[in-house]
This record gives sequence, C-alpha cells and structure tokens, in this order.
Amino acid sequence: MPLNRRHFTLQVLATAAACTGSARANAQTNTVADAAPKAPEPVEGKDFTVLSPPVALQVSGKTIEVIEFFSYACPHCSAFEPSLEAWSKTLPSDVQLRRIPVSFLVNAENFQRTYFALEALGWVHSTQRKIFTAVHVDKLRLEKPAEIAEVIAKSGADDKKFLEAFNSFSVATQVARAKKLTADYRLEGVPTLAIQGKFITSPSKAGGNERALAVAGALIQRARKALG
Repeated sequence: MPLNRRHFTLQVLATAAACTGSARANAQTNTVADAAPKAPEPVEGKDFTVLSPPVALQVSGKTIEVIEFFSYACPHCSAFEPSLEAWSKTLPSDVQLRRIPVSFLVNAENFQRTYFALEALGWVHSTQRKIFTAVHVDKLRLEKPAEIAEVIAKSGADDKKFLEAFNSFSVATQVARAKKLTADYRLEGVPTLAIQGKFITSPSKAGGNERALAVAGALIQRARKALG
C-alpha cells in the first residue's frame, strides 16, 4: 500500500532499512522483466485513475508534465527512487518531470524545504538518494535544519549554502505552492505519479515500481496523442 496519513507511524522509520533488501529484489526482478513479453496496456481503474476535472498544468505548448509526489519520510519512496532516477534519464525532450514533496507525513515542511533547497542549488541529482539513506538506512530523524545540513556537508556539499537556500523566501514560496498542489491532486499516499494533470498511477495501484513506470510511459503516449 502507499504510505498515507492513516497508516504512517513513527515505527515505519525504524523498519525502513528493509528498503535496501527490496531494492535488491527489484533489481533481480527487473532483469527477468527485460526478457518478458511486452507489458499489457494499462487499464483505467486498475492501473491508473483519471482526475475530473484535471489539475492545471505548469507547462505550456506540447510539453507533457509528469509529477512525482514523494516524501523523504516514506520508505516506499526511498525504494522507488533508483527506478525513478533511471527512468527519468530515458524521458524524451517533450516530457518534463517535476518532483513535489508532499505536505503530509512526519517532518513535512522541513523535508519540503530540503528538496526545494537542493533543487535551487542544482544538487538534487547528487544528494537526493543520500537524504533517503540518512532517513531509512542510518535511521536519522532529521527534525532540525542543522541535522539536515550535517548530512549535506557529509555528502561533500556546502552546508552553509544549503541553509541559506533552506531558509530563503523563494523556497518558502515553493513550499506554499507544493502544499496547494498536494491538495489539488487530492493525494492519499506516496509515491504517486501524475501525468498531464489528468492521470494518476503509483506502484501500489499498478502493482510494482517498474509496472508503475510502464503505465506512466503509456499515459505519456496517450497525452502526446491528445496534444496532436
């Protein structure tokens, strides 16, 4: 199941180190999947849902918007991250992937500020998985900005620059927008993928990390056809 407000407890963080084993299992599964027949077309209501009315896009023209909603507090998001990162490198130029840290689950605003600070500094690619590791492998709570900055410093980045961005007005503005977007999409759990403001899928709904990404790929094609 996706991690949601009802099921999330602090005990999740204590057991989240198991995600490492899950990632290995996923890697083995992926090797088998590479030789498998072409995945079936996604089915509405089973693999994805359609939002009505759709949510307004932040892109224009024929660009297709994909959003991953996540939280650093979520072990499922941590397990999903390697697959998502690899998938993001295969996306065509007309697809824009955005990541939005959600405004629920433990330590939400600190984790939102963390992501948007990393994004502002261009450090998401180099640091994203290190934050997940700190929370879910090292079992750090990271309840204070200084604790997060210490993880940043250990990764080789400038903790002072990070804290400046973390506390900046622009990051606060991004957090406010993320809170609104989380509400607009009426999310119940993470990780969740939203395609073109209309389609929603997730590993929980689609039946696994790789299947969710395959469903997202099919929905991207559907959105592209609709744009003409």
